[in-house]
Amino acid sequence: MRQEARIVTDSSCDLPPESLQELGIEVVPLTVTFGAEEYRDGEITMDEFWAKAAGPHPPRTSQPSLGDFVMVFERLVAEGRRVLCVTITGKHSGTFNAARLAAEGFGEKVHVFDSLSTSLGLGYQVLQAALAARAGGATQHLAESLEELRSRMHLMIVLDTLDSLRRGGRADAFITIAERMTRLLNLKVIINMVEGQLKLEGAARSLRGALARVQDNVAHLGPLEALAVIHARNPRLAEQVADELAKRLGFPRERIWVRETGAALASHAGPGVVGVMAVPRARPA
Repeated sequence: MRQEARIVTDSSCDLPPESLQELGIEVVPLTVTFGAEEYRDGEITMDEFWAKAAGPHPPRTSQPSLGDFVMVFERLVAEGRRVLCVTITGKHSGTFNAARLAAEGFGEKVHVFDSLSTSLGLGYQVLQAALAARAGGATQHLAESLEELRSRMHLMIVLDTLDSLRRGGRADAFITIAERMTRLLNLKVIINMVEGQLKLEGAARSLRGALARVQDNVAHLGPLEALAVIHARNPRLAEQVADELAKRLGFPRERIWVRETGAALASHAGPGVVGVMAVPRARPA
């Protein structure tokens, strides 16, 4: 009897531990450093993370090593599994490339897929792949399904400050324009994940105003399959945005995830960030 495929991802997926455990999803952690202190993502709580982030050494992240992925792939393949590894966007992280290189030694037994997203944009793809794997889907069919799902993903993020984004170097293409907006006009910046790259979407005069624009964008996507609000140290506003989206869109409030992002995204986005992940329903063939 053919064993179900197993899903591997990295710690930027922001999925809750209970979902990871229930679906048998393997997580390869990124690393976060504060000066000489180094931690695997998940080794410290988010309260500890933010306490350290307020210190003299701002957080920095690094991708998992090739060896980290090899160890996980070896164990699963030894169990007789086929593996689908879904990673954070390769446009802003070397994680996808590390996983791809690690997979080369396993032939067709390990397939690596670039989510072209992060946080719950990655997490939702991982979750759907794991559910399909549990239903008996083969890795190649799972990857093909993810390509279609990936094409429908939308991730929009409102930043309260640009300090962390500038320091992380993930937005060099637009950071000069964005800083001019925030410094001269005191605007809040909206960024969008487009084909795996962070793009400047626009700006507004307040955090609430920027989020209102994000909600307008979501409302124009049509009927939704999934909806989530992601935040960094801003739970009250995130819950309010979820409430407003549910009311405006007629989307069941209990189906809107509200999650605090982990160290990977928080290190680059900074405190106060609020984002919305939305997936329109697939159009009939």
